Amino acid sequence: MNRTLSIQGLSLRHHQRTLVDCLDLTLKAGQVHALVGGSGSGKSLSCLGILDLLPPGVHSSGGTLRLDGQVVEPAQLRGREVALVLQNPRSAFNPVRSLRQHALETLNTRGVRGAQADQLILDTLTEVGLSDGQRVLDSFAFQLSGGMLQRFMIALALLADSQFLLADEPTSDLDVVAQARFLDLLERLVAQRNLGVLLITHDMGVVARCADQVSVMAHGRVVEQTDVHNLFNAPKSAEARTLLAAHHALTMETCTP
Repeated sequence: MNRTLSIQGLSLRHHQRTLVDCLDLTLKAGQVHALVGGSGSGKSLSCLGILDLLPPGVHSSGGTLRLDGQVVEPAQLRGREVALVLQNPRSAFNPVRSLRQHALETLNTRGVRGAQADQLILDTLTEVGLSDGQRVLDSFAFQLSGGMLQRFMIALALLADSQFLLADEPTSDLDVVAQARFLDLLERLVAQRNLGVLLITHDMGVVARCADQVSVMAHGRVVEQTDVHNLFNAPKSAEARTLLAAHHALTMETCTP
């Protein structure tokens, strides 16, 4: 059975202002679901709202989270069934703790310790393309590049045995080479590990390359949900047409998936 993670009716407010209005979204194992929209459309806030990691002053006024059809609370999923990869990976790490300590802490929650934990960490780092594992583990976050930290965040998700990955603009701070390597890794893990991914991005080239399904947001609402081929070939919403026109103008290509 392909596993699913769905959020229904998620609404987020700041005082009297509605920031996200009745978001419905379903992730499926083995697929990438892209959530796209312009700046301020609510896509990153939606990602945080799914896991109840909202900034101060923002609160949820509705929303039901289901894992394989069963109602669950966000706290049951965070760091277990669902992992988060942030746009700025340095903010996700304790600056005074080594990456080894982060990895061991993740495995400790699963009861994996000792030599078994050490070997699993090294194997996982190799899987995500961090071959110099001992050096990486002895480092602190400020000593590694953004691309390496993004890979390490995915390694932590694999160590937690997470089935779903929420990735918020994971390539926006990377150079072109690091971005390509990250997307290669993401596609491989989706295929080999059957990960379900929510990919939040404004880069329609990334969407064309990686996504299976796409949700388009504008002003806090989803205005279009479709598969990636229909979005590029016959976009129905004005927001989708604007995003595609901007992409074509920047790249001077049609980039059909």
